Amino acid sequence: MKLESIDLKKIRIEDQFWSKHVNLVKNTIIPYQWDAMNDRIKDAEPSRCLENFKIAAGLSKGEFYGAVFQDTDIAKWLEAVGFVLAANKDEELEKTADEVIDLIGKAQQEDGYLNTYFTIKEPKRRWKDLCEGHELYTAGHMMEAAVAYYLGTGKTKFLDIMKKNADLICETFGQEEGKVKGYPGHQEVEIGLIKLYHVTGERKYLDMAKYFIDIRGVGENYFLKEMKSDDYHLIFPEFANYDPSYSQSHMPVREQESAEGHAVRAVYMYTAMAELAYEYQDEELMKACKNLWNNIVEKRMYITGGIGSSGILERFTVDYDLPNDYCYCESCASIGLAMFALRMANITKEAQYIDVLERALYNTVLAGVALDGKSFFYVNPLEVRPETCKDRTSKEHVKPIRQKWFGVACCPPNIARTLASLGQYIYGKSENTLYINLFISNQAKIELGEDEIEVRIDSDFPAKNHFKIAFSKIAKEIKVGIRIPGYGEEYTGLINGKSVAYTVEKGYAVFMVGEDTEIEISFKAPAKYVGTNPKVSTNNGKVALVRGPQVYCLEEVDNGDGLAGIYVDTKTLPKEIQSEKLGGSIFLELQGKRIDEEDWPKNQLYAAREITYKDVTIKAVPYSYWNNRGIGEMTVWMNNQI
Repeated sequence: MKLESIDLKKIRIEDQFWSKHVNLVKNTIIPYQWDAMNDRIKDAEPSRCLENFKIAAGLSKGEFYGAVFQDTDIAKWLEAVGFVLAANKDEELEKTADEVIDLIGKAQQEDGYLNTYFTIKEPKRRWKDLCEGHELYTAGHMMEAAVAYYLGTGKTKFLDIMKKNADLICETFGQEEGKVKGYPGHQEVEIGLIKLYHVTGERKYLDMAKYFIDIRGVGENYFLKEMKSDDYHLIFPEFANYDPSYSQSHMPVREQESAEGHAVRAVYMYTAMAELAYEYQDEELMKACKNLWNNIVEKRMYITGGIGSSGILERFTVDYDLPNDYCYCESCASIGLAMFALRMANITKEAQYIDVLERALYNTVLAGVALDGKSFFYVNPLEVRPETCKDRTSKEHVKPIRQKWFGVACCPPNIARTLASLGQYIYGKSENTLYINLFISNQAKIELGEDEIEVRIDSDFPAKNHFKIAFSKIAKEIKVGIRIPGYGEEYTGLINGKSVAYTVEKGYAVFMVGEDTEIEISFKAPAKYVGTNPKVSTNNGKVALVRGPQVYCLEEVDNGDGLAGIYVDTKTLPKEIQSEKLGGSIFLELQGKRIDEEDWPKNQLYAAREITYKDVTIKAVPYSYWNNRGIGEMTVWMNNQI
């Protein structure tokens, strides 16, 4: 039996590290993004997302504005609202959301169709551009939002709207005569359909998701066939010479062994594949999931949990190609990786998946939003020189400062929904077993079998690698697995103050727990230098600095410019400094040398002379918080002083 996450209504996060981010969603990010989608942010790119719905509903007049998937901005915003309302009653916010849902209902067509782009702009082309039309992608995000809002509020209106839409999709697609035999160009609807199945019990939604996975890449490529149609026209001209691997449709999914193409599409698809592999007990599909996972984490993932090496087409490239300064590492891609990781962890009960999930959450996902919640990164590079981030160059996609909003704004609301649902990642449960994945302070009521137990975690992680877990309301003994992180050293466990032996199962320390039990966990996770597989030529001769799940970086504000000229002394251990800056982060002080630029002949680009160095003290900060103190250079990978 796979593990399940706990009901978000049953958990309260009160954590030294995470609360500042989780509370930011309700207090700042959701109101800010509401203003953005109502075009009230000064000097920000317009959204007109809600205006599109008003036009589609006949309440306003005008032309469609924005990307073909503009509807998903409000979908992810509503999903975040649903998660927030599950934990915090807010009548005003709920009233606003209900009004948006009313608007969505009015924009829905009589047969259940829901997509403002095609309703307003191309009503005769429904389902005729599956390659880049994003109709199914948009529907998937709407389904996810409807499920989250239903679970958070108990209200069914949005759920009913999306059931009607899902029914239309089930009637439209399939192998039967007269049905469209295509599949989504951008995967996501599969996730939405699976979630809809879980709350409604309607098996046809699960079967529809399976159909989209099963048919993908089988036989003649559907998108190439679609493009041969006389009435086909490209929405995105850059796809004139379409490569099916971009959308992972180049071969049947069960035969795919390497992560190819657009990174977000890939991990969204893998997330659905993992769920379907479990639901249908499809060993071949699960094997494909494991192969694809291994390819990502062993050969195509950045140390920050970022994925997607190329800014062109936002895609994976080849094994070990991990450039730092012009990579893409879209925030949405790391969120998708975390989703995939959670499914794999729940199915296999293996801690290795949570290690990667945690890496993505503590680094790339958090880096995507400023500490004030009012600006965002879409792209997450590991090295930045602001003056080189110029339009019409290989780095035009890299921004040296977070943006107020984006014309294509999929990442900001995606970050919001992820932080709002953080509780789903902390625990996994089965009938009589509880797994603790993340070391986040919280109070939770968790149903195990017929009983509801109470759990409290008190933690100051990642500042300190010591936390307590108190259990109560336990009628009969339960099994508890607590993750042993891959970076953890000298891991120990006490029960009610006494040292106990524990077994290790798939990376979890396993304890038997009864009423009024307190488990105390300690381990060491000192800051350390790490290298890269030599096949990653970009990082040869360089080291990165990690402390627990956090990756560190150097910033110009602390170390001056010319960060590429710094050589760190890896034989001297980093010194930890508790700071009040950057949300009370631990800074790291390093020793090393840097090239003495003043000793270089002026006005000479090249010279035959010995390079001289000077001793320096270097300061490193968590990567997740870079660029919160102004524009400047940044680097994760540092030269190793030999």
